[in-house]
Amino acid sequence: MNRKELIENILNEKTLSHMTKKDADTFVTVMLETIKKTVRKGDDVSLVGFGSFCKVKRKARTGVNPSTGEKIKIKAKTLPKFRPGKAFKEMM
Repeated sequence: MNRKELIENILNEKTLSHMTKKDADTFVTVMLETIKKTVRKGDDVSLVGFGSFCKVKRKARTGVNPSTGEKIKIKAKTLPKFRPGKAFKEMM
């Protein structure tokens, strides 16, 4: 499902039938931007029944270039992480 399909599904919900396509798009945009900004600051976003978004730090490490076999240094970096909630896991 892509963004456009997500917005269409939101509009098809009976309880949200009053929303326009623009309202649904704005809702999705604001929700995603809020999650990104919050995680960037270092805070977790927990959506009960769905999952949690958090920020994780990876240490610097040594890797191997698969085409040459040469060892390379991989810098430390910070990445976003999603952990599915219990209800979401059980649904799968």
